[in-house]
Amino acid sequence: MTRASLDKQPHEVAAMFDRTARRYDLVNDVLSLGQDRLWRKSTAAAIDAGPGELVLDLAAGTGTSTDAFTALGARAIACDFSLGMLRTGVERRGGSGLYGGGVRGVTFVAGDALRLPFRDETFDAVTISFGLRNVADTEHALREMLRVTRSGGRLVICEFSRPTPKSFDLVYSQYLMKLLPPVARMVSSNPDSYEYLAESIRAWPDQESLAGIIQKAGWRKVAWRNLTLGIVALHRAVKA
Repeated sequence: MTRASLDKQPHEVAAMFDRTARRYDLVNDVLSLGQDRLWRKSTAAAIDAGPGELVLDLAAGTGTSTDAFTALGARAIACDFSLGMLRTGVERRGGSGLYGGGVRGVTFVAGDALRLPFRDETFDAVTISFGLRNVADTEHALREMLRVTRSGGRLVICEFSRPTPKSFDLVYSQYLMKLLPPVARMVSSNPDSYEYLAESIRAWPDQESLAGIIQKAGWRKVAWRNLTLGIVALHRAVKA
């Protein structure tokens, strides 16, 4: 899969990330000019997970985002449907395989956001960063996240969105469609995936539209704030 599509095939998306796994974090750092580190910190601050809490990090990839939650004293599970990404994360921490306990405070579990392999009301907080766009059914995934979250638990979504200044939105669109793919070809092991990335960002709902989808899925107290002029938005909600 190299083109953005509303009919995303899970096995194709997973295979695309498998091919990207080895240099995924490096490429993201380059393409975002280091902003991805700030976005991860903002997500961790919004989750605000403390000792004794259990956090589910969906679309966790290599677990780079998950580390921010364990640093605050919580336990965390990194869940992704790309085995290549998960294995890379485990290997970087000196482990092997996927199951059988945590590696440096993070437990890696393979799973599909549309059929989460966890019991009802398991987690104090659920988060997903830059992965909700890749799910075939956004509302269904949000309902699954609601199912596995405890009453009063919280949801934080970090996702690409629409820049708020109109003039900057035009510049950003040009970067996505014309500059990002050639840069990705120079530094990525799977540059086609970044052509998909650019198109999927442009096809994604804006901040207010995503908030409506989250609320429709059953979450309450939905709010958002923009990061980096709206390139990224943090959506927050709670389970009643």
